[in-house]
Amino acid sequence: MSDDSPTEILIVDDHPLFRRGVRQLLDMDESVAAVGEAQSGEEALRMVSASEPDLILLDLNMRGMDGIATIRALRDADVQARIVVLSVSDNDEDVVSALRAGADGYLLKDMEPEALLERIKEAAAGQMVLSESLTQVLAEAVGGQRSSDESALLRNLTTREHEVLRGLAKGMSNKLIARKFDIAEGTVKVHVKNVLRKLKLRSRVEAAVWAVNHGVR
Repeated sequence: MSDDSPTEILIVDDHPLFRRGVRQLLDMDESVAAVGEAQSGEEALRMVSASEPDLILLDLNMRGMDGIATIRALRDADVQARIVVLSVSDNDEDVVSALRAGADGYLLKDMEPEALLERIKEAAAGQMVLSESLTQVLAEAVGGQRSSDESALLRNLTTREHEVLRGLAKGMSNKLIARKFDIAEGTVKVHVKNVLRKLKLRSRVEAAVWAVNHGVR
């Protein structure tokens, strides 16, 4: 995708009416474009390999392969598209599980359409997106994993890893971090893995919340 091209989005939901509504919402803004619809996780996996979307909007509660399993399968297949869950569930366990599985955001379906579109555009721009009511849920989940010596964890990071962590704290994608520091996107991916391992976290979203909670800006 060139900088002038719209962000290509795959909508994955087992309710046809909802998929149509999201497509109509995306049609309101020329910076984003729906390039396909899937009604199951299995279909999403097939379509992603063919269409290579930039962003995947994914429901959690689907028949067959559910949303969490779909996220894991996509990441296991090394799919680089950003994944944003769009669900009716505000269950703490669902939120944390989705983000730990590799989702880049979690939005609730009861958002106002205009607000939802703005958050989708933020996700398309490489930012981490969470419905406001879910931010505290994730902060508490990450807080529960804190080490007794967090300063030692930060000291274990290299200078570049600190820079990458600051990028994560701002919700930046690997591509944006690579552009900011003039390094390869693959190199950023390696740094992110090292940051997660050293901080004993499971996902980039957890790392972002951890960083904000500890004043990493």
